[in-house]
This record gives sequence, structure tokens and C-alpha cells, in this order.
Amino acid sequence: METRNYSKVYRILHWLIAFTFLLLLLTIFLRKTWMEKNHVAGIIQAFLADNGYAALSEDDAIVLAKKIRKPMWNWHIYFGYVLTGLYCIRLAVPFFGEMKFASPFKAGLDMKTKFQYWVYLVFYLCTAISLVTGLFIEFGPKNLKDPMEEIHVLSLYYLLGFMVLHFGGVLLAECTTQKGLISRVISGNKKE
Repeated sequence: METRNYSKVYRILHWLIAFTFLLLLLTIFLRKTWMEKNHVAGIIQAFLADNGYAALSEDDAIVLAKKIRKPMWNWHIYFGYVLTGLYCIRLAVPFFGEMKFASPFKAGLDMKTKFQYWVYLVFYLCTAISLVTGLFIEFGPKNLKDPMEEIHVLSLYYLLGFMVLHFGGVLLAECTTQKGLISRVISGNKKE
């Protein structure tokens, strides 16, 4: 197999996209765990009860919990904007000779390579759906907000699936046919 050298543009864009996805995942993780509205509302209610303050109804405690976690969730939105910009750059760079998209329809590809190309094609399509639905949630008509949120929430599943395939594939390649792959994606140098 040919040893690929990764350009500076490729590496910078790859890592910016990767870290943006990880930061988006962090905000989702926080929203689903420690900052989950019912959990935070329970903490508020327990604090008020333990300290002799007037009790809040469950609905009011949830409203307050949502206000507490709103600044954290705003970061999810900001990272979504960053990812939208990076995605548009990723789509544009092939026109400048960088990061060409590989077609799974190309003749003569082995099954492993076809699978890799299909995974990336599906990833880019799902990312587009995530970004478009996120933008619709923020800027679209209010009557589309709920269906767009339902689709957007499903983004978590393709992203986690892709990450497992990507990390697994990179580790497999690193340990078998493409030794030095990880260092080349970090530094750009071929391992001799």
C-alpha cells in the first residue's frame, strides 16, 4: 500500500474538525449528565429545602435549571457555527487541489478501500444533515423547530459510530499495513 503524506492544510483542517466535534460531544455529554435539567432542578430543590428557603415547584425548578445550563449550551451552538465554517472550507479545498474526495465507485478498489470511502461519504452526508438541522433550529421557521430537533438529536448516533470506526480503522492500519500513519497525520512526515 502506498504511504501517504498529509499536507499542512489537510492536517490543520482534520484536527480543527476533530477537536470541534469533541467539544460538541462534551456539551452534549454535560447536557445529558451533570447538567441535565431534572438533575439540576433536583439539586436546586434539595438546596432550598435543606436551607429553609421557600420551595419551588418542580416546573419552576426546571425553568431555573434551564437558565443555569443555558450559557454552557450556548457553547454547543458556537461550536456548531465553527463546524459549519470548517465544513464549508472542507468542501471548498478540493477546488484548490487539496483534500480531494475519494469515490467508492472508482473501478479497481478493494473491498476495504471501498468500505473506507463509503464510511467517509456517509459521514460527510450525515454531518451536512446535522449542520443544516442545527441551523434550522436556530434560524428556521418555528414550526420546523421540533422536527429539526428530532433529526438533529439523532446526530449523536452517527457521530459515535463514525468515531468508533475511525479510531478502530486508524489503530488497525497503524498496527498493520500503514505504520506511522498517526505520526504522519500529526507531523506530515513520512516515517522511514
